[in-house]
Amino acid sequence: MEFANKEYFLLLLLLIPYLFWYFMYRRKSEPTLRMGDTNAYRYAPKSWRMKLLNLPMLLRLAAFTLLVVVLARPQTRNSWSERTTEGIDIMLAMDVSTSMLAEDLKPNRMEAAKSVASEFIADRPNDNIGLTIFAGEAFTQCPMTTDHTSLLNLLQGVRTDITASGLMSDGTAVGMGLANAVSRLKNSKAKSKVVILLTDGSNNMGDLSPMTSAQIAKSLGIRVYTIGVGTNKAAPYPMPVAGGVQYVNIPVEIDTKTLSDIAAATDGNFYRATNNHELKQIYKDIDKLEKSKMDVKKFSKRHEAFLPFAIAAFVALLLEILLRTTVLRRIP
Repeated sequence: MEFANKEYFLLLLLLIPYLFWYFMYRRKSEPTLRMGDTNAYRYAPKSWRMKLLNLPMLLRLAAFTLLVVVLARPQTRNSWSERTTEGIDIMLAMDVSTSMLAEDLKPNRMEAAKSVASEFIADRPNDNIGLTIFAGEAFTQCPMTTDHTSLLNLLQGVRTDITASGLMSDGTAVGMGLANAVSRLKNSKAKSKVVILLTDGSNNMGDLSPMTSAQIAKSLGIRVYTIGVGTNKAAPYPMPVAGGVQYVNIPVEIDTKTLSDIAAATDGNFYRATNNHELKQIYKDIDKLEKSKMDVKKFSKRHEAFLPFAIAAFVALLLEILLRTTVLRRIP
């Protein structure tokens, strides 16, 4: 444990004059009673009240000391821990265009994809995993990390209305999404580097073609697993109308050839997921990948630890007041 404001410990020097005053001058000011002979009281047993007469003073000292400790801000020590673990480097590239709201998967394509991806992340605690999202553009939602709690929180925060809010243009930029994911893996030293790209459409936006991005991935030794999600014909889509939502059937236009070519060019696999069960089965193939060693550094954040001292100071002060005003009360 360390203290952020150690200078406050100088306040403990105030205890020296207080103790001097208490034992020297305060006792001289206490009322006295003159008696002709005190021999009769010399060997008289002391009551428990007499033995505890200085207890309120000790409690005051303890309360003051604990308050000084609180002012000094005790904190847990920062620490780094290093360990070697087994794993692979994986980037998830997820389509977040508005068509992902289609409800041929339950409750819709987006939520189904997030649910299965969350299970996949939770089952691979030793892997370095990151997340790229794309629609008409692409950006990194979370860089590769072994802090899967933060990754899962960012994944759950992914929504398709990001395009409606103007943060990203709508559309399907498969090439840009793949390129963004590949850029996060280019400096990886892992033996297995994987991109899992999930989309429900065909490339219609972006400055890079999907195959150009696939060639870049191949040159860097990155395997790409592509997933086309959606039924084979038409899917129910919630269309906002005045006063509610109306469902319309939209055609499923997945460019299976391009997705298959991307996978083939990078020694990966192409999958079609027409329902939730098939989507879950797809992610199980990733478990067959070879694993590589990586060094992981874990950082423990600093936490304030003043609360136990503050509670102890309050209890000591309360007990001192109770004793001083009740059983150990002095008259006058």
